[in-house]
Amino acid sequence: MKNNFLDENGYYGRFGGAYVPEILQKNISELKGQYLKIMNDPKFKAELNRLLHHYVGRPTPLYYASRLSELYGTHIYLKREDLCHTGAHKLNNALGQLMLAKRMGKTRIVAETGAGQHGVGTATVCALMNMECVIYMGATDVKRQYLNVQRMRMLGAKVIPVTTGNGTLKDATNEAMRDWCCNPIDTYYIIGSVVGPDPYPDMVARFQSVISEEITKQLKKQTGREAPDYLIACVGGGSNAAGTFFKYLENEKVKLYVAEAAGFGLDYPLQSAATIHLGREGVLHGSKTMVMMDGDGQIAEAFSISAGLDYPGIGPLHAYLAETGRSKVFAITDSEAMSAALTLTQKEGIIPAIESAHALAVLDKCRFKSSDVVVITVSGRGDKDMNTFAEYFHL
Repeated sequence: MKNNFLDENGYYGRFGGAYVPEILQKNISELKGQYLKIMNDPKFKAELNRLLHHYVGRPTPLYYASRLSELYGTHIYLKREDLCHTGAHKLNNALGQLMLAKRMGKTRIVAETGAGQHGVGTATVCALMNMECVIYMGATDVKRQYLNVQRMRMLGAKVIPVTTGNGTLKDATNEAMRDWCCNPIDTYYIIGSVVGPDPYPDMVARFQSVISEEITKQLKKQTGREAPDYLIACVGGGSNAAGTFFKYLENEKVKLYVAEAAGFGLDYPLQSAATIHLGREGVLHGSKTMVMMDGDGQIAEAFSISAGLDYPGIGPLHAYLAETGRSKVFAITDSEAMSAALTLTQKEGIIPAIESAHALAVLDKCRFKSSDVVVITVSGRGDKDMNTFAEYFHL
């Protein structure tokens, strides 16, 4: 499997690289030298595929949403990552990276989490493989995603609330990287998205590429064609979107639509997480990418009703795809996402995560032909968001 957009120095065009403290240089160099060899090892691949099937529950269904299709006058398929064990796509990557960490002799795992799904995924595989697990989570997210905090603790993970900044994903990532700097020998940092220093963006995209591999086979079986006309996915860091797009990156007949969280809207930059629309080039968490900043060049606090999308950066692959025009990016407000969540719930009986609802909201911003095939990745289920839904809709 290759990714021609990534050069040998770890850049997608001008985005990417590895901007890390000297104490982590050895770790990054070791990881970069080994990850592809390990991932391509037949024994590793066989064991990963076995667990993806028997433990994670893959392949996840590609579901033809007939009532949604009728509403929008086109053919809409939902890639049901919400049906993965633990309720989101995050487990694909957490499992792969933990297996890789064990191969490299690491004995302790740290991770960051926003909505809690990556934290739950990491805690789950650490329980499965008997590894020490420490999860950093912003204090704000601990309150609004407390169900996932309880799940992580029940799985045996130590969950550390982070009170700096807004107490959200950026702040949790800061603390996880700080921990890694203090424990570089025995600790492996499982990054939850296509962010961070090279080789993490490529590695995470590869572990998530199982999504697009399955779409190819499932579409062929259901429609006779391997490629849709449109792929739609939400981005915070962008791992589910990277996995959805991966097999189709070089097929320009397939249009790639990205939904980022606009919060209150693009006219309210202090209450938004629309990094691609509002950000500018900078370095965040080890890579050069688009970053939301204030007038003094300091990292801005992102805002979204979705705990998994309020990140002031974006994966360097997505920054590149947007800059080159390979992807089209839609800024979805909180209200648009919540409306789309309700539509899916009442039309198809599927309650999506608020993150995924941002992707669904793109449907209201486009016109599709009746013959088009549109695939939307439902990256997670809405159980974790029921308190937010209940408050918003006065249930």
